[in-house]
Amino acid sequence: MTEHVTDGIPSEHTEGILAPAPHRVIDTPDALDETSAALARGHGPVAVDVERASGFRYSQRAYLIQVFRRDGGLHLIDPPAVGDLSPLQRAIGDEEWVLHAASQDLPSLREAELVPRRIFDTELASRLLGRDRVGLGAVVEDVLGITLAKTHSAADWSARPLPESWLEYAALDVFHLIDVRDALVEELAEQGKTEIADEEFRAVLERPARAPREDPWRRLSGLHTVRGRRSLAVARELWQAREDYAREVDTSPGRLLPDRSIIAAVIADPQSKQALAALKDFTGRSSRSQLDRWWAAIERGRAETALPVERVPGDGPPPPRAWADRNPAADARLRTARPAVEEIAGELGMPVENLLTPDLLRRVAWAPPQPMDAETIGTALRGLGARSWQVEKTARTIADAFVSAAQPPVEAPEEA
Repeated sequence: MTEHVTDGIPSEHTEGILAPAPHRVIDTPDALDETSAALARGHGPVAVDVERASGFRYSQRAYLIQVFRRDGGLHLIDPPAVGDLSPLQRAIGDEEWVLHAASQDLPSLREAELVPRRIFDTELASRLLGRDRVGLGAVVEDVLGITLAKTHSAADWSARPLPESWLEYAALDVFHLIDVRDALVEELAEQGKTEIADEEFRAVLERPARAPREDPWRRLSGLHTVRGRRSLAVARELWQAREDYAREVDTSPGRLLPDRSIIAAVIADPQSKQALAALKDFTGRSSRSQLDRWWAAIERGRAETALPVERVPGDGPPPPRAWADRNPAADARLRTARPAVEEIAGELGMPVENLLTPDLLRRVAWAPPQPMDAETIGTALRGLGARSWQVEKTARTIADAFVSAAQPPVEAPEEA
């Protein structure tokens, strides 16, 4: 077990607020057993955070998990070194977990078989409370008056050993979360939003994993500059070759071969492996060392018989700018309902996207149920994923707006 002793929070943090010392990196099963026992003896909610290596690794696995509980201590856990984290799950699994932006960390925690039954999301709570700044540092500063130095957020957390300054940064990510949670609980109660927050937290926790995208290669940055189905087939093969190799070596795809390099190769249409290597925009860690791989992908794309279509229709309505011509009635419904929903959000003191996402409003405006009343609009919104409180706050207003938009304009009386 690696141990890093510190005297507390660095000087840029509020005087008198000290993090537990020493910082210990839990990297053996025996040490995890001790940590789990200590956390089980603590009381109250458990603050949890995850550090990944996004931008460096292909996977989104947790490379450091930070856990803090009052009277249970602050613990920095090295999941790859420890392996089985079931003792930790048994110790804290039934408690409320406090996370910031939980939707980002839950997939990595689940991959490590750490699954909470209840959560409190300090970022989501801050949004519901109408805070303008909802990053962790901003929320801690606004609520507690403590400044956090966010200096290592984009670090390669798969590196070993982890520098002591990184460990201090990681510890601070959870050390203040319980205090922030307690303050936000009071604010939610004062604004009458406790039940709303509870429903939102459950929705985040129960949200199913996102289904794999169809044609994920179409997310290549700059693909819109590629013309022709054959060229798209080459782009697809290069993307897939990069994806396969990135998974194999657990490295972020963009570090191996940037999107711009794939697009440059497709547009340049080199006629030989040497011509590909000579492209000045064909860069990246593996652009030359894996030249045979990339050239083989280009050749596969050129030989492909099942060519991709140039444009794939979306699964939702078209952009609203096209509605006036394509569906004037829907355009009128959206133009009438949108400001009404924005007004409700203003009255509630929260961003409109937390009250009802613009996508849901667009979908129900484009193809509304019949008859257009509060009940049918509410059913449609639930079917699209809206929560009960969102339906309660918006369905009747949306229905009234839709009906109003369908009324013929009132003509001004002619002057005598």
